[in-house]
Amino acid sequence: MAVGVRVAGNAVQRNRIRRAIRECFRLHQHELPAADIFVSARMASKGASNAEIAASLQRLWGQIRVL
Repeated sequence: MAVGVRVAGNAVQRNRIRRAIRECFRLHQHELPAADIFVSARMASKGASNAEIAASLQRLWGQIRVL
């Protein structure tokens, strides 16, 4: 997982995004294939709510399940 300073700014925002990613993964890990998954946050995640981050990740988890 990578959340850079340029993406989220201060440590509080970076850690909030990391927590949201970890929680979403924890809830969906049983649905995902056994593979290494690298999540890199983008600029839009800075202003996004935790629900928006989770929705985005759920779409990505769906794409991974298809592969």
